[in-house]
Amino acid sequence: MTHCMRIHETGGPEVLRWEAVTLPSPAPGEVRVRHTAIGVNFIETYLRRGLYSMPVPSGLGSEAAGVVEEVGQSVEGLAVGDRVAYATGPVGAYCEARIMPASVLLKLPPEIDDNTAAAIMLKGLTCWYLLRRTRPAQAGETILLHAAAGGVGLLFCQWARSMDVTVIGTVGSDEKAELARQHGCAYTINYRRENVAARVREITDGAGVPVVYDSVGKDTFNASLDCLATRGLLVLFGMSSGPVPPLDLRHLAEKGSLYLTRPTLRHYVARREDLEEGARELFSKIMEGVLHTRIDRTYPLREAGEAHRALESRATAGQVLLIP
Repeated sequence: MTHCMRIHETGGPEVLRWEAVTLPSPAPGEVRVRHTAIGVNFIETYLRRGLYSMPVPSGLGSEAAGVVEEVGQSVEGLAVGDRVAYATGPVGAYCEARIMPASVLLKLPPEIDDNTAAAIMLKGLTCWYLLRRTRPAQAGETILLHAAAGGVGLLFCQWARSMDVTVIGTVGSDEKAELARQHGCAYTINYRRENVAARVREITDGAGVPVVYDSVGKDTFNASLDCLATRGLLVLFGMSSGPVPPLDLRHLAEKGSLYLTRPTLRHYVARREDLEEGARELFSKIMEGVLHTRIDRTYPLREAGEAHRALESRATAGQVLLIP
């Protein structure tokens, strides 16, 4: 018998329930993983609220680290006792243990501890695909990142700095501005008291930026478009403030023949070779000391609802973990 947090209907944090479940033995190609740390990500609040379609009842969570307890037939490269982590695959990471496809698991180097892995896998791979695949960042250029002091933001700033890319980051307080600067953000804009587009134009001598990385959505979308240089790209990779209203595509032409994309991690790591390549680059950045995680707070697994409340109130600055 093991325990997990599940939802039977969509709604607020109170819909998360602590339940006992019985796990079967792994089928061919599967392994049983006992979790040691679980990452909490904003997308899980979308799923809980019903902003993304998902059948219920269901578990939540896509990122965790743990230890292999049992291996199914035809699994190669994994053995009982191996330390592993994942950031893709079936939802349901909010649990003490689970059955997982071996194809989405990555063996952890001894230099990377479980809490770091759980805090960095999804967010780190997100930074990898944004900076290295969606629109490869170029040394010497200046870009804009919203939510620069968030879990993805702090890693993104460090990674971009290692590539000699100048980051302008939006934040909601002076404390978060200082935190973002400590992690490699060259310029910070407090969106609560500054006009983001005007400040970006000032920093770039009127040119605007070639790319904006926006995980906020509704509240920042129009400003993001106004920050772009001619033929610039808006990378909308989240919607923490809510979904963007319908867009008249003529606005993209009027604002400078702009481009818009809505990427998601699963499409960039759908092939095992891409997942392994992203993980290699991510693990190397961690072991080289380029990337440092900031674990803002941890909660017992059964208090996942409190973790969601903290995220949705924008009270966190860094990663949030659940500990089984």
